[in-house]
Amino acid sequence: MATSRGPYAKGVAKREEILRAALEVIARHGYRKTSTRELAAAVGLSEAGLLHYFGSKEKLFEAVLRARDEADRSRFADSTDPIDLLTTVVRHNGSVPGLVELYSTFSAEAGDPEHNSHDYFVDRYAGIRAALADEVRTRQSAGTFNSSADPETIATVLIALSDGLQIQSQYGLAADPGDLFTHLLNLLSAPAR
Repeated sequence: MATSRGPYAKGVAKREEILRAALEVIARHGYRKTSTRELAAAVGLSEAGLLHYFGSKEKLFEAVLRARDEADRSRFADSTDPIDLLTTVVRHNGSVPGLVELYSTFSAEAGDPEHNSHDYFVDRYAGIRAALADEVRTRQSAGTFNSSADPETIATVLIALSDGLQIQSQYGLAADPGDLFTHLLNLLSAPAR
């Protein structure tokens, strides 16, 4: 059993250091312009040494996405409403285009069931969809959301809009993704006629 001073703890600390550096470098330079060689140099390792902590380049970048998710949960911990949280994250993502590029690229590639990160995205989408659908039901019960729409369908549309706006933002979308997202929520909040 490893102690907090043993090699296991050092490995965990190094892995966390790598993830912090990767989040910073990718956010600044983008996924395509960030090499594993650059990330390794940022933390004083060889490429092989860097990949030793993750097993593969794909698993490294999946770990970066997981770290980004955790950072977002911490950054926006005050938000207990999944819809408000998603809106806030959509707005925040404008300040980290490199991480948006990584997410968009990996989510598209991971559609292949053989991709190393396929299960990560399946689980991520299922969890977000369930949380959003529950919040839609809560708002419908409170009378603040259109009750004629299916909660799971609304949740799926909100996720699709979020992902689509992130992709479009990489092409210089003139409108603010957060404003567009809020506009859709306002439409859904109107009573059915």
